[in-house]
Amino acid sequence: MQDLVTVFGGSGFIGTQAVRQLAKVGWRIRVAVRQPNLAYAMRLHGDVGQIDVVQANVRNPASLRRALDGATAALNLVGLLYEHGRQGFQSVHVMGARNVAEAASAEGVTRLVQISALGADPVSSAKYARSKAEGEAAARAIYPDAVIARPSIVFGPQDSFFNRFAGLALVSPALPLIGGGRTRMQPVFVGDVARALTKAVTLAECAGQTYELGGPAIFTFRALMEILLAQIERRRMLIPVPFIAADLLGALGDLAAGVVAPPITSDQVRLLRTDNVVSGQHPGLAELGITPTTLEAVLPSYLYRYRRGGQYADQEDGALAA
Repeated sequence: MQDLVTVFGGSGFIGTQAVRQLAKVGWRIRVAVRQPNLAYAMRLHGDVGQIDVVQANVRNPASLRRALDGATAALNLVGLLYEHGRQGFQSVHVMGARNVAEAASAEGVTRLVQISALGADPVSSAKYARSKAEGEAAARAIYPDAVIARPSIVFGPQDSFFNRFAGLALVSPALPLIGGGRTRMQPVFVGDVARALTKAVTLAECAGQTYELGGPAIFTFRALMEILLAQIERRRMLIPVPFIAADLLGALGDLAAGVVAPPITSDQVRLLRTDNVVSGQHPGLAELGITPTTLEAVLPSYLYRYRRGGQYADQEDGALAA
């Protein structure tokens, strides 16, 4: 086995796949999470003794240093989609990234990989995008050769995009198209992101690089909703929602965020005002030797459960359910 890598947020949607990929290429892995009792299954993704699970919180520097003891690499995947309670963009994306980098430096870690997001921008109107850019800067201030990964919308089983809207389609006669559904996106498969992160941890030539991770095709938000409905075989109206009206929906989501996962927040509405596609100014999957996976190859493997009859639905019946 190779050296030890500590993966912060390793039990999440992206983290689970990254841990599996790192285990495949022989790394010893320490999965650092806030609630290790909920992540016991992570040990099953590798050989006996290859993966350990420990407690750590990016707001607690002492716990970070314990998690990094003896590690040669650190992968920080901790992030938020919306703010709630004590979990804020500034405390997690910015201060958390700085805390991880400082603890890694103190423990002699030689490679730091920081997850960010496509569209990270220090002058963005969206707090999410601003905080991601500030987190990159915080990591690079301590590790100039830190590797930054900026994925677009990430899809795959347990994703928070297609699953969210498929679930909404089960209970609603219509799906909203924020801003008319014209925002362009470049969805990237979670397995491809995991492979990219593994290479970022492993390959010396990745040091100091910023990678923009996008899939093989660009879609409008409307097109993605049409693809979704075709996959789950349901007819639903697609209702354009002007941004001014979406701002009101986002404000309601902000109020609900402290209790339940909101369908949309005001900050997410601001994000949808800007396209989420690779700029071409940075290397991406191709430069890492990864062929991006198409939506069509993956969506049927997990969206089937939203069809009538679920896994037992007639695959040959092309008629859409009412």
